[in-house]
Amino acid sequence: MGKLEGKVAAITGGASGIGAGTARLFVHEGASVVISDIQDAKGEQLARDLGPSAVYQHADVTREPDVKALVELVQDKFGRLDIMFNNAGSVRGCPSILEVSLEDYEAHMAVLMRGVFLGVKHAGTIMKQQGSGSIVNTASVAGLRTGGNHVYNAAKAAVIHFTRSVAMEFADYGVRVNSICPGGIVTPIFGIAAGLSADKADRTLEAAGNALKNFQPIPRAGTPEDIARAALWLASDDSSFVTGHALVVDGGFTLGKTWSANVEMWTQFFASLRAAV
Repeated sequence: MGKLEGKVAAITGGASGIGAGTARLFVHEGASVVISDIQDAKGEQLARDLGPSAVYQHADVTREPDVKALVELVQDKFGRLDIMFNNAGSVRGCPSILEVSLEDYEAHMAVLMRGVFLGVKHAGTIMKQQGSGSIVNTASVAGLRTGGNHVYNAAKAAVIHFTRSVAMEFADYGVRVNSICPGGIVTPIFGIAAGLSADKADRTLEAAGNALKNFQPIPRAGTPEDIARAALWLASDDSSFVTGHALVVDGGFTLGKTWSANVEMWTQFFASLRAAV
């Protein structure tokens, strides 16, 4: 029996990357899954590939009617909602804060923070009535440290704290709320951040994997499956005593430089001290 046998899950941003990897794992573990995205062709194909346990629903997470309709579809079709994975995301390069337009700021916050807020609000309504449920929000190591896109970083930090705040309220109703903080995961988001179209971004995965191989102490790039397994743990009863947690899955990225880089840095530092006397 799978870890999610008989459970019902909704996944936003589910057509590709982390969302698609999680949809595959959840179905494998026995869940019925509603995949949502704005990439309709990819989402519909994934649902067909996964068989009768998966359906696709178009949903733009920046629009409350879309998120409300997604949750209502889940309830109408399956009669309950056990897992809400608020995963949809986007990023647009790493500009100086002096170059960030109000339009870009609002577009980032709409997907990254408003989308999570709406998913929690509408899924939480059903879960509160049920007296059970697990909400998982995709944050990022960008919400824990600096570097990169300022607005993206701020939005992900907001997701982490929003998760903790809502977890306090929902604990009274048997509903758990947690977040995942991925590190360098090979998905099309990097190609899109580089200014490529979604189709062209799909062709950058091998290059992204090679570039991210030495991004963190564990010498390989992260995969969508790494995050899917973390989402599975948070969604399942294995984590029934865990709420308000930000689960870091980053290959050690938040630890700092690799050990060899640190050794080289300190070796050069001590050599410079010896050379000074």
